Amino acid sequence: MKILLAQMKHETNTFSPVVTDLARFARGQALPFYDDEALQAYAGTGSALGAFIDVATRAGAEVIVPIAANAWPSGPVEDAAYTHMCECILDRIGPDIDAILLDLHGAMVTRSLEDGEGNLLAKVRAAAPNVPIGVALDMHTNMYPDIINNCDVLAGYQTYPHIDLYETGQRAANVVIDMLQGRARPTMAWGRRPMLPHVMRQSSLDFPNSQLQARAQAMESGDALTASLFTGFPHADIAGAGLSAVVVTNDNANAAQAHVDELLDFAWKHRSDFVYHVEPLEQSIARATQIDAAPVVLLDHYDNAASGGTMDTMTVLKGIIAAGLKDVAVFAIHDPGAVAQMLDAGVGANVTISLGGKLDMPSIGLKGEPLQVSGRIRTITDGQFVNEGPASKGVRMDMGTSVVLDTGNIEIVVISRHQEPNDLACLRSVGIEPSAKRFLMLKSRVHFRAGFGELARHIVECAGTGVCTSDYSTLNFSNLPRPIYPLDEM
Repeated sequence: MKILLAQMKHETNTFSPVVTDLARFARGQALPFYDDEALQAYAGTGSALGAFIDVATRAGAEVIVPIAANAWPSGPVEDAAYTHMCECILDRIGPDIDAILLDLHGAMVTRSLEDGEGNLLAKVRAAAPNVPIGVALDMHTNMYPDIINNCDVLAGYQTYPHIDLYETGQRAANVVIDMLQGRARPTMAWGRRPMLPHVMRQSSLDFPNSQLQARAQAMESGDALTASLFTGFPHADIAGAGLSAVVVTNDNANAAQAHVDELLDFAWKHRSDFVYHVEPLEQSIARATQIDAAPVVLLDHYDNAASGGTMDTMTVLKGIIAAGLKDVAVFAIHDPGAVAQMLDAGVGANVTISLGGKLDMPSIGLKGEPLQVSGRIRTITDGQFVNEGPASKGVRMDMGTSVVLDTGNIEIVVISRHQEPNDLACLRSVGIEPSAKRFLMLKSRVHFRAGFGELARHIVECAGTGVCTSDYSTLNFSNLPRPIYPLDEM
């Protein structure tokens, strides 16, 4: 038995100015991982691809991994990069392949396609019409019919922050193995509701998504092979953006549809709980100064790498400096030019640099605004670390050459490649112990809760500027079907 495994993951923020070329999928290399290198990079990790490898190996299968490509969210994927990744997968599909397992995202938009995953799956199905196909997807999938129609089973993450990547891979892969061994005949039902949940209200730790994901898990303990509620990724001006649900049963179409309707009806009934209400930045910072317990997370949620942000807007940091906050660690400002300047100066040097604000954001009418910052270069590292977990435990991360700039009151981590602060190792790897700080300014939305949730004594959400804005009125939606809640009264 021979099973083809592959990874091709990207969440596309169509408003983001960050370019998504093939190098972005390489995570610190010139190219993504291929073949044995891909197998070695993900074997034994807490990823969906890692689960595919384990499940297939335990079933006695020979596995091939033609490509493992994963990029932080950003603008639309360049067509050349997309074509290359798809061809790497398609070129390895032959008569010797018994099953296919794909670790995808579900919200990939390219320069030419709204539905990158559906287009790939249609080509995979055409090349392997009778081969079982299983797919692992992110909770932020924007579902399209071509995804549903061209696989046999799919499973979506049931946690946000995403700490169940491995388990999701297992859920999809186990059904495919059961198909190969004659124990399963998957039947799939799906649907959507016209709603665009705010990302800041999508956490599976909070109502109503906590109840929705718990119910999906209960369905899997009953008659569902997989049950997935997708909150969708709202920063995508495409026809398929929004909330959906998919349930797979063992040859029981009526039960699958009933489960889908239950999930969607509950989400629609509680749609107002998916709406995020923004607090002015000045009020947030003033409130933070009154908190005695530490550390306090100051969440710069308008500009994070895991939602396609430039990670170089300086609005929140400027507010922190103006308020005179002390004992602050900042993760992170993405500014390769500033890193290069400080690298030339060296550790221990005192510098004054123009930090951040290098990218304009024409989709929301904003120009980049750098901030002049003076300080001492405390640390320079290669930016590589291994996630401690629980998110993507064991996966090697690479934020490029990284510098800690110490202003006296604030230690600012400046990085060369985008990196979401979802793991304590991102700070520890540059010599900052997060538990020892009074304030932690993190450019994140929900993922920080995986690594920092238990550590944080308080969380203060700070509305800055950026293409990850929770103020939908600043986003020019022209392709999104209307009416849709909460953009329209429904």
